[in-house]
Amino acid sequence: MELKDLGLDSWFEQHAHDLCEPEQTMARVVAVDRGRYVVHTGAGEIYAELLGKFFYAAERADKFPCVGDWVCLEHHDSNHFASIHRVLPRKTLLQRKTVGYDEEFQILAANIDVTFIVMSCDYDFHVNKLERFLVMVHAANIEPVLIFTKTDIIDLEELEMMIEDIRDAGIKISILLLSNTTGDGLERLRQYIQPMKTYCLLGSSGVGKSTMMNQLIGEPIFETQEVSASGEGRHTTVRRHLIALKDGAMIVDMPGMRELAISEVSKGIEDSFEDIIALSQTCRFANCHHNHEPGCAIVAAIESDELNIEHYDNYLKIKKESGHHKQISFSERRKKGKNASRLAPSKVRKKRLKVFDEDLDI
Repeated sequence: MELKDLGLDSWFEQHAHDLCEPEQTMARVVAVDRGRYVVHTGAGEIYAELLGKFFYAAERADKFPCVGDWVCLEHHDSNHFASIHRVLPRKTLLQRKTVGYDEEFQILAANIDVTFIVMSCDYDFHVNKLERFLVMVHAANIEPVLIFTKTDIIDLEELEMMIEDIRDAGIKISILLLSNTTGDGLERLRQYIQPMKTYCLLGSSGVGKSTMMNQLIGEPIFETQEVSASGEGRHTTVRRHLIALKDGAMIVDMPGMRELAISEVSKGIEDSFEDIIALSQTCRFANCHHNHEPGCAIVAAIESDELNIEHYDNYLKIKKESGHHKQISFSERRKKGKNASRLAPSKVRKKRLKVFDEDLDI
């Protein structure tokens, strides 16, 4: 395998030429396991460690390498082990606000071309939930695609109604239908995945991501479990892992998400709710609050059923949450600026590793 088979292109090669030392080589991070990195050099996978400068220079979690990153390596011990000197610039970065932290972000994956949002047709699907995924994906400038799994458990009429609800909410993304049980839709999914492109799977536990990965790979690499009687999925994937498929594409499987917090991502909101943004620009007054003002296009669209009220309510909720996070972040930045010098280096390192190594358990 060559590095180009892992997604290396001229854009990354130019950055490597500018940033990597002559004695260093390039590799792609394929897994992170509690501070230990697995990188693929083209010749195979090896373990790599971070240099101490990362822990002192990195101000945020996104300064650390993550799955999908390209890095500059210095090899040791007959090329079976290496140290990471630099992380090359990223084309895209998928992240989410870390549960339990006011400002910290958990970095999910880098240099992703397409995100497959995986939702099952039974308990898992809700338009508002889909919109939250879309805000996060759009904020990262990644193309989203929805995959409906378990299509064999509902009839065609129900499925068409679910898709109609999505379109009524102004969501225009591509939708793929898949049954892991019957195999229907699997060939279309394979045709959608292109060589030298990197994909990732986002979704709740129990929606069929691991089964889908096994079918795409062609062997049962990932453990699968039945969904519990309550409808809640069980975690089978415990870490993010980039897998190279036989057709030359790469795909990142991730642990399931239970909760999705929205950070201050104005671009993601604008892209996900562009129909509402466009309507608001046609109101009579530029400072319209969309309540009872005369000539309000939003109110008129809701009254005429042209705009789904639940879609608009979810927009307001996400926008409010995003604004609240922005205020919290400003306050936390000021607090951290005052307290940073008081933290011993070992404590800083320990805190950052705690955020960085946290398993994706949303």
